[in-house]
Amino acid sequence: MSFELKILGSASALPTSKRFPSAQLLNVNERFFLIDCGEGTQIQLRKFKTKFLRINNILISHLHGDHFIGLFGYLSTLNLLGRNTDINIYCPKDLHDIINKNTEIFGNMQFKINFIYHKDKSPNKIYDDKNIEIFSFKLKHSVPTWGFLFREKQKPPNIKKETIIKYSPSIEQINELKKGKDIKINGKLLKNSDLTIPAKPPKSYAYCSDTAYFEDIINIIKNVDLLYHEATFAKDLFTNAKERMHSTSEQAALIAKKANVKKLIIGHFSARYKNADILETEAKSIFNNTKAVNDGDIFYI
Repeated sequence: MSFELKILGSASALPTSKRFPSAQLLNVNERFFLIDCGEGTQIQLRKFKTKFLRINNILISHLHGDHFIGLFGYLSTLNLLGRNTDINIYCPKDLHDIINKNTEIFGNMQFKINFIYHKDKSPNKIYDDKNIEIFSFKLKHSVPTWGFLFREKQKPPNIKKETIIKYSPSIEQINELKKGKDIKINGKLLKNSDLTIPAKPPKSYAYCSDTAYFEDIINIIKNVDLLYHEATFAKDLFTNAKERMHSTSEQAALIAKKANVKKLIIGHFSARYKNADILETEAKSIFNNTKAVNDGDIFYI
């Protein structure tokens, strides 16, 4: 199953000529999830050749403008394109009123927006289908803020080819094997482990937008394949990070290390940095498998 993350925006509150505000697109087996929607997100979707109408779910982490202002233009464009199917927005409750008070900019809406509000429960399952489940969880920021955990569901074991050839199991017996059970053929008990090959481990991705250093998330994101964690400042601006409830690159790396994640990507960089080299270097000193993202980067899990 495909599990592809595209970075649409990697700047913090002030965009630059090379970095747009926060936005990401996750493709899970051709289901597209837009994660945050900063100013200019629809431009980035155009630039990186994404079909607007294929996105049915939008997740907004919190109500700072650099994480949701792009919604107005994006929703208006969907309306102009003739979208007539529902779109789901997972968000803080107040976003509903903000959108509704500005509906005149959209014209006569041809599609319905379903608002699903974040809860204080952490983690809280917000999405579930046959392939993936998504959880929201609380972060530590100046306004209520949530991160997101995307987790693929465990696939059933694969039946060995020689099992089919040798035993010719029935459909019912194959289904039992896929459930992890042993089966009987001609009165003989056959162990599941001898007849099947375990499926690949489920893939996972965690998104931690604006947050101070917050160890409460460690058990939630533990062992994920890919972690995005904001790293607004380098370590010499630790005081700035603390006052504004953001993280330094070293703090992001420390969370990744304690959570035993496989790979860390960092973003949400302050506009003061011409490039993110120093942030990546500092993070790597604690967690080596770290990459500072750029707009347009793609990560395959």
